[in-house]
Amino acid sequence: MAKRLAIVLTAGYADWECGLLMATARHECGAETVILTPGGKDVTSLGGVSIKSAGAAEDADPAGFDVLVLCGGTIWQSDDVPDLSAPVGRFIAAGKPVAGICDATLALGRLGLLDTRAHTGNYASQLKDVVPAYRGAALYRDQPQAVRDSGVITASGAAPVTFAREILDAIGLGSPELFEYLGMYGEEHRKG
Repeated sequence: MAKRLAIVLTAGYADWECGLLMATARHECGAETVILTPGGKDVTSLGGVSIKSAGAAEDADPAGFDVLVLCGGTIWQSDDVPDLSAPVGRFIAAGKPVAGICDATLALGRLGLLDTRAHTGNYASQLKDVVPAYRGAALYRDQPQAVRDSGVITASGAAPVTFAREILDAIGLGSPELFEYLGMYGEEHRKG
C-alpha cells in the first residue's frame, strides 16, 4: 500500500517549503500527497498559487495517513492561527510523525512538543519571542538542516531539502538513491 502524506496548507502558505517534498513523494516514491486546509477551505499561497482542499486539516486521522506535515506561511504569526491541536495530538498518540517547517514550528511549540525534543526553526529566539510557554530552548539546534527527534520533524524555511529527506525517511521511504537525488537540490549551497 502506498504511503500517504497529509500536507496542511494555509492561506498565505510558503510555496517553496513543501513543494519539493510533495513532488518527490509522488514522483520518486509513488506516495500520495493529500492537501488539507483549515476548515477545508481552498487557499492561496504567498506566490499566488490557488489550491483546492481535499478536506479539513482538523479532521486529519492517522489511520489514513503516515505523516502530518504543517507548511509554513504568514498565518502562524497572525490572529487567524488555526487550532490544529486535535490532529497533531492524534498523530503523536498514534506514533506517527508530525512535521513543521518555518513558522509552522510555532504551532508545534505552542503545543509543548518542542519542550522535550531536539528541534530547530527559523532562528533561535523566535520560539521564545512568539510562544511564551515554550520551554525547549536548551534543545534548540541552531543549524541549517532539519531536525528529527521522537516523532517530530522541524526545519527553518530555508531547509526544504532536508525537511523532505527527514519526512520521507521517517515514513520508510528513505534510500541512498533518494538521498542522493534530494542532495542535488542543495548543491548550490555547498561552499566551493
